[in-house]
Amino acid sequence: MQDEYRTVARAGVHETEINRSRFLCALAPAATEQEAQDFVARVRKEHADATHNCWAYVIGADASVQKASDDGEPGGTAGVPMLQMLLRRDMRYVVAVVTRYYGGVKLGAGGLIRAYGGAVGEALDAVGARTRRRFRLATVTVDHHRAGKVQNDLRSTGREVRDVRYAEDVTLEVALPDADVDAFRAWLADATAGTALLELGGEAYGDA
Repeated sequence: MQDEYRTVARAGVHETEINRSRFLCALAPAATEQEAQDFVARVRKEHADATHNCWAYVIGADASVQKASDDGEPGGTAGVPMLQMLLRRDMRYVVAVVTRYYGGVKLGAGGLIRAYGGAVGEALDAVGARTRRRFRLATVTVDHHRAGKVQNDLRSTGREVRDVRYAEDVTLEVALPDADVDAFRAWLADATAGTALLELGGEAYGDA
């Protein structure tokens, strides 16, 4: 797994006009290829009257899935430059749809490549990016007497508490950088006089 990746901070739409043609770039985070395709379908439905709805998406922290469509524009002038812009900006788990309303002036192949790639670049600037980092999931089981202090100490040291469950004991799910596991184990033993139980689980990505 990659240690970290960048994706868009939120979904958003940015509009630009070039030679009387309107270009609307809709961006969204997408956890799976199906999510990306669903987003494309929603935008196409919303702008069914547009001249073109071209799209590109990158799925996987290692960019293992990369797809793009020119949607009727000359081959290689829309989807590919959109995809190249996403990759140039190191974007992952992201989908972009550029909707074009033709304004009567032909842009030529070079103009289209600049327009579609540029629309994605401007939209990325507008919505912003965030970094997601790989974490080890850890489950901490502690008695009710110590749970409140442990929870406060975790949050005050910037560790991410993802879930808290109350039963006979209190179970906290914590996300830890791999390099932090040994130090965390020692801290937890010290903080709870050795009474807490620590179990390491799988890996996941969280905000850096």
